[in-house]
Amino acid sequence: MQAASAGTQTDLPPPRALIVYAHPQHQHSYGNRELLAAVQGLEQVTVHDLYEEYPDFHIDVAREQALLLSHDLIIFQFPLYWYSAPALLKEWQDRVFDFGFAYGQNVQQEQQSQALAGKALWLAVTAGGPVNSFREEGISRRPLSDYLLPFEQSAALCDMRYLEPFAVYRIRKLTKPYLQERAEEYRAALLQHLRDLRKPQENADA
Repeated sequence: MQAASAGTQTDLPPPRALIVYAHPQHQHSYGNRELLAAVQGLEQVTVHDLYEEYPDFHIDVAREQALLLSHDLIIFQFPLYWYSAPALLKEWQDRVFDFGFAYGQNVQQEQQSQALAGKALWLAVTAGGPVNSFREEGISRRPLSDYLLPFEQSAALCDMRYLEPFAVYRIRKLTKPYLQERAEEYRAALLQHLRDLRKPQENADA
């Protein structure tokens, strides 16, 4: 991690990223394991494996909400399953992005509750099909972005910034060198997003 530039005065901690990782067969994964390995160990990144933490789907909502509050960039990393996310990520979002926390009215405080407002949501998605299958003439008939619209709308409802997803296509057919190249691109993009989040903090403190 680079030190703050000379002359920058701020007591704010550097932005942190939370990777909410959802792969029901991580041990058999070819692509997602490589992507995850590229970002594990980064100082500002927390990797949170949902299927490891909650194999019984019994989610500790308070713990998960506290994790979200302590991070600035929220990343959902998952393989595309039937044009959506794996079941546990959907259950997690249903439970954790709760009314009165992520959106809606907080009855006790009598005010709008948007605990995630201002945070960024970024998707890192792998797909089995090639990129040209995600178009009108392809087997999937629509671009990948159309299948991810529920996440974009969820971010909007929670007043989060929705970043352009990072997508890797034809994941099971990629050569090892090319997959490693995409993994490095993932790492570089993540670090760039963290730097971008730091800029508003520095500008506000100027």
